[in-house]
Amino acid sequence: MSAPLQDKVALVAGATRGAGRGIAVELGAAGATVYVTGRSTRARRSEYDRPETIEDTADLVTAAGGRGVAVPTDHLDPAQVRALVDRIADEQGRLDVLVNDIWGGEKLFEWDTPLWEHDLDKGLRLLRLAVETHAVTSHHALPLLLRNPGGLVVEVTDGTADYNADNYRVNFFYDLAKTSVLRMAFALGHELGPRGATAVALTPGWLRSELMLDGYGVREENWRDALESVPHFAISETPHYVGRAVAALAADTDVARWNGRSLSSGGLAQEYGFTDVDGSRPDAWRYLVEVQDMGKPADTTGYR
Repeated sequence: MSAPLQDKVALVAGATRGAGRGIAVELGAAGATVYVTGRSTRARRSEYDRPETIEDTADLVTAAGGRGVAVPTDHLDPAQVRALVDRIADEQGRLDVLVNDIWGGEKLFEWDTPLWEHDLDKGLRLLRLAVETHAVTSHHALPLLLRNPGGLVVEVTDGTADYNADNYRVNFFYDLAKTSVLRMAFALGHELGPRGATAVALTPGWLRSELMLDGYGVREENWRDALESVPHFAISETPHYVGRAVAALAADTDVARWNGRSLSSGGLAQEYGFTDVDGSRPDAWRYLVEVQDMGKPADTTGYR
């Protein structure tokens, strides 16, 4: 088995579930040592009150062929983040890949609710979780990442820069959070590029996360049962797909060509040739523009 990331060290901040878990596992499958963080542990759940834990993610990383290390971390607490990075430095002496996937906002935003009607405390909490955490983590982790040339930072968001520039996303707070993360990658690209590292923004498509599957009352094994009520869900993808996108970027010796760019799992699949676990290559953002947003019937022909 090929292990292109053997001897590489990654930190996936926000790896308890969803895209973060998929990214961590696929980095492990490529041979990396992966530190996985979050607030949900086997000893204590976060306010999400869900069963997924960072220890489970670490075990999946190890089972995939890498080495998973779970470190409980609240990324709003600079002291905890500093301790996390110090531990990686002490144990590994390097950091090659930083993935900022901290989010935690599903229970905080209200669909199509204007700013003045939205719960202010929840909106501000969402911004702190989705934006401040990324800044705190990068502040402490980037000096370690810059010790060696070729480091990669991946800012995980929802939507490409082009799509979000033209489309209102859910509400004021959600729109601001996801656009801010896109801009973070752009700004970091300017700061890291001259210092030998690369920063990108990356969005999955319509993600079949644990929360999404639960919301539709299906499991990964029978996810297509949801198409009767949500036909466009046919373009959806597993968290492994965006994980394979990150693994491909991390293994690319010419990754600097993407510096500061906004990327998608579907777009990178066309570039690098990887597939989702079912062998398909869903291109969700092109589908959304050309099919769903145009009001056309669900038809993924030519899009996966």
